[in-house]
Formats: sequence, structure tokens, C-alpha cells
Amino acid sequence: MDTNILLENGTNELEVLEFILGNNHYGINVAKIREILAYQPITPIPNAHPSVEGIFMPRDTMITVINLKNCLGLMDDEIQNKGLFIITNFNKLNIAFHVDEVIGIHRVSWADIIKPDGTINVEDNGVSTGVIKLEDKLVVILDFEKIVTDINPETGLKVSDIDELGERDRCDSPILIAEDSPLLSKLITDCLKKSGYTNLIVTANGQEAWDKIVEFQDEGTVRDKVHCIITDIEMPLMDGHRLTKLVKEDEELREIPLVIFSSLVNDEMRRKGELLGADAQLTKPEIGNLVGAIDQLIDQSK
Repeated sequence: MDTNILLENGTNELEVLEFILGNNHYGINVAKIREILAYQPITPIPNAHPSVEGIFMPRDTMITVINLKNCLGLMDDEIQNKGLFIITNFNKLNIAFHVDEVIGIHRVSWADIIKPDGTINVEDNGVSTGVIKLEDKLVVILDFEKIVTDINPETGLKVSDIDELGERDRCDSPILIAEDSPLLSKLITDCLKKSGYTNLIVTANGQEAWDKIVEFQDEGTVRDKVHCIITDIEMPLMDGHRLTKLVKEDEELREIPLVIFSSLVNDEMRRKGELLGADAQLTKPEIGNLVGAIDQLIDQSK
């Protein structure tokens, strides 16, 4: 799916596709979408997860079909052979989400996305990354990575990669992390600590990370207190691309290594990150490669 937002850099905007399940309105970042297809016949897979309808193969690419109603506990009848498939690509996976209807695309600012509080999103169970108010309705942006990881944990962070690194010396280089998912933030910090990086500053979005950087700048300590920045792309208030733009356009900050660590690192988004000046870009499962990139970038910056 072509979208102009992919051609722009650091605008802190995104395009959200609004779709319907039953009577509920949900959203997905257009950057995750390859295409939208009308329902096609599916081949069931024996002993598959209850939310996996099966597979189909458009244009010689095998794609798993996930019934989103089932994932969200909205399924109240048998799967109907109708609706639409939203074909997505993230974390190097091609997955189709079966939905009832697509409404359209809305261009919004990350600053306008409301982050669900703890009463709605608990660390292990929440599947909403934010809520947008559009006229008289609320559109819930779903955490598709969490939905897929709940079906198959192997699609998430490959924590086992850290064990393969073996024993490592402790490193006091301070690393600033911007990650809005509480679960992923904990997994990333646990993996980095296990890899020897114990001096971590953890923030929940790009705005919090930028505020912390500005605070250190005002103190005159930013180059001492931040040796590397790791940022997700999709975050409320300020996304990772906007954060990257602000850092790399600042003369004092631009030499600080910055790594984009996101499920959205595909070819198009990689080009965007390169234009913004990111020093490395890795997709979310590659936690072992993330540690290797941090090692190299911190060594180079000394």
C-alpha cells in the first residue's frame, strides 16, 4: 500500500486505517499494511491456535490468516466467509487479519493519540497501544505485535539469543531507551542488563526521552549521561522518527549513536530512518543483534 506519509521525515504523524469488528471501531498504522483483499478461501491447519483460521497463498506468498474477533473475545458465531483481509508485514512476518469492514484512512499526530491507562492496559494482557477520538467515536489502535506474540511467542523478542552471547563484562555506558510497551520495555531492559549494560534510562515514548535529553543538555551533562539511544518507532506523543530527527539535527547531540529498534523496520521505513540519520535499524525479534550494534556504536563513539 502506497502512502505519502512514508515519504516524509520526522513529522510526528501517522496514517491510521479504521476498520470494524462487529459494532466496534479499531485502527492499525498504515505503515504495517501491504494491501487489503476481499475474503478468499482458506486452507485450515490442523491443531492450529484457535485464532488462526488457516493459510492462503496470493501471488505465491503463503500468508497466515488470523481471526481478529477471536483474538479480542468478540467471536459469537462461526467464522463467516466474508469480510476483508488486511495483509500486514511487521517483524519480518506476512499476516492477514480477518475483519468485517474497512472505513478509511485518517492522518493524525502521535500527540493526539491517548495512551490507555493501567485500568485498561495491564502489562501482560493489554492489546491497545492508544485511542483516537474521531468526531463522535473512539477508535482503538490495536497492538498487533502483542496479538501475534500471544499466538506464537517465538515471533516476539528472541530472548534466547542473549544466552548465546555468553558471559560478558559489565558496561557502565548509559543507554536511553524509548519504548511505549511496558512488556517490551521490560524484556529489552532485562536483556540489556543480562548483556552487561546496567546503566539504563527508560522512558515510555519519544517525548519523555526528548524531555530527558533536554534536561541533561540544560545541565551540561548530556554527553556524559547518554552514550546511546534506542527508540521504537510507534509511540504516543512523539514517535521514534521525530525523536531521531530532533537528535540528529542538534549539533551537540548528533554524534550520540541512535538505534531504531522496531517491528516496522521494512525496506521503506529503513530508507526513512537512513534519511533521518539513524546509526542502526533493527527489527524487534533481533535482540541479539541489537546488543551487537550497541557494542559497536559505543566503541566507535569513544
